[in-house]
Amino acid sequence: MMKSSDWKVISAAKEAGIPDPGFEIDKNTAIVITDPQNDFLREDGVAWPIVKESVKENNTIENMSTVFRLAREKGMKIFISPHYFFPTDKEWKFGGALEKFMHSKEMYKRKGRLDMEGFEGSGADFLEEFKQYLEGENIILCNPHKLYSPKNTDLSLQLRKYRIEKVLMAGMSTNLCVESHTRNLLEEGFEVAVIADASGSAKLPGLDTFQGALMNLRMITSHVFTTEEFEEALNSASLK
Repeated sequence: MMKSSDWKVISAAKEAGIPDPGFEIDKNTAIVITDPQNDFLREDGVAWPIVKESVKENNTIENMSTVFRLAREKGMKIFISPHYFFPTDKEWKFGGALEKFMHSKEMYKRKGRLDMEGFEGSGADFLEEFKQYLEGENIILCNPHKLYSPKNTDLSLQLRKYRIEKVLMAGMSTNLCVESHTRNLLEEGFEVAVIADASGSAKLPGLDTFQGALMNLRMITSHVFTTEEFEEALNSASLK
């Protein structure tokens, strides 16, 4: 079984005496998945060239599918935080490095807030492998984020309205939206863990952003799971 301690940064944190508080899944726990979309996860997606190595190493797509499946089987809520850009967003007057990249590549492009023309199968659409799960009663689709965190979305409102107190993070990409969502939810008082290999991020020569994010997530969350560890914990959890 793949264990989180198999990652060097996780084992190094343990050896350094960094506490691992642990995370107990219960009836007030939900999963938040960021950006399960084609522009990250399909081979013709605009970000695929920079994330593909990490996605393949982590078995990200299969692990995300497993998370969707297990949540449906157990009746566990999944809150999806997607990423969309509309034509008016192209007129922003400034932006950071990754904003410039996303806009230049027309990542997550949609024709308008009220216009779904051309959405199906586009880079902004959800990966085909996940669509079988998206109509489930356990799925809550939140308003889109525009940068990396859920600060300007309804995610926190939705979580609180469902009386969710604990969150398991997964999705794309680890060092951007997953980490930013994690930090925001922690600041708002949620207990947060991460299913790390149900995620992936840019990997380029001299630049492994997944490992960098993994180090940060180990420092700030209650626990880092692999998908197999998550499944084991979920099977032994009481969700009543």
